[in-house]
Amino acid sequence: MDQPPTSSLTVQLRNLSRSMGLKLLVVCALALFMTIPSLFVDSVVEERNLRAKGVIDEISGRAGGQQIFLGPSLSIPYSIPSPYKGGAPALGAYVVFPAKGDASIKVRTEERRRSLFKVPVYQADVKFDAAFDLTGVPAAAPAGAELDWTRARIVVGVSDARGALADGTLTANGKTRTFAPAENVTDANARLPLAYFDVSVPDLAKPNATFSVDANLRFSGAQRLAVLAYGKSTHLAVEGDWPSPGFDGSFLPVKRTVSPQGFTAEWSIPFIARGIPAEGTTTAVSALDRTALGVSFVEVADPYQSVSRSLKYALLFIGLLFLSYFVFEATAGKRVHPAQYVLVGVAHMIFYLLLLALAERIGFDWGFLAAGGATVLLLSANAQWIFASRVQGLRALFVFSLLYFFIYLLLRLEDNALLVGAVASFLAIAAVMYFTRNIDWYSSIPSGSSRPPEAAEETPIT
Repeated sequence: MDQPPTSSLTVQLRNLSRSMGLKLLVVCALALFMTIPSLFVDSVVEERNLRAKGVIDEISGRAGGQQIFLGPSLSIPYSIPSPYKGGAPALGAYVVFPAKGDASIKVRTEERRRSLFKVPVYQADVKFDAAFDLTGVPAAAPAGAELDWTRARIVVGVSDARGALADGTLTANGKTRTFAPAENVTDANARLPLAYFDVSVPDLAKPNATFSVDANLRFSGAQRLAVLAYGKSTHLAVEGDWPSPGFDGSFLPVKRTVSPQGFTAEWSIPFIARGIPAEGTTTAVSALDRTALGVSFVEVADPYQSVSRSLKYALLFIGLLFLSYFVFEATAGKRVHPAQYVLVGVAHMIFYLLLLALAERIGFDWGFLAAGGATVLLLSANAQWIFASRVQGLRALFVFSLLYFFIYLLLRLEDNALLVGAVASFLAIAAVMYFTRNIDWYSSIPSGSSRPPEAAEETPIT
């Protein structure tokens, strides 16, 4: 019987559908398609991150939050007579910063937990030394201002007074006084609102006088503390037991030591670096917000940040997974259905969910080990099932173990992540080129039957 006219075209189309070159294009398209589920996983990560931040903010608020301290500064009320007869005088506060400020802080930290979330909170013993030199004061008072030295006061500030663990005290000339809540000494445009406490010092603050005071505060807080550069020249020393501090603010410490037992850090800010006048109206205090010397008590590994970073490389990792399966397919001589590639991609997406769920409970490192190990075993077993070969399963176990170790390494390198990712990707594509160098991309992929390829040919292509 003569062959139908369409049989030759049918064979050509069938061979085209089995073309290894076309299959590779399909695999690449599937890799792009699998990035869509990664967007949904990323939304889950973001939702959990927002929930964690809400819990952290609540616990932090009850402990005093991120505390910012202002050391002893001299505030002198002034008045400017009205130019109009019977008019009310303009009132204000003239602020004089100490010529030298020396502060020391000792911090004791602990972690408070709620459900899966934990927050570093601390107790800080703050000691301020301030040496004042009032020679030439006032040098920057408004025109016509009359200073009331009898109402002069030493002022300290803190961002959240609810964190106070004891009354603050001021010591001068051997006499100790207790701080009391005070009026605001910043202007209405201050970007750094503080709660102020003061002590009246008319016996100390006099024209051209020099004197020194010590202030002691004990406050609780959470996550971060900072000290404003309150002196013309300021020295700050901080000592704490937190093993992974972060140093931030406008100036970095000139000395620091960090160990598993804790840290020490020192700042030294000269007058010209501070960039704020030694005295002036309340606008001078408002300008101090850009001089904060800060220490943050951060977690070494934030699971949400780490998982989110890994999702940014989702296309790269899925592409490497699919390329690995394609090389197995090309070298094993057995076809893999696109649906099986999709299942592999779905397994990798579930890996991210497992990683997130476990990292919240046991930390990122152990969570990655558990989630990555389970996923590698599943993908390796799947390769053995697909290719009906224990050798292929062992090859897959080796390749996927390297791949997931590469994922972990990429997340931990941070600064060098781009370089390592680019080099590893280059080596991966080079390996694919090498192992597929002898493939005829126009040929058909064997169907996996026991018949030799010659027997599997139905009709020669004409």
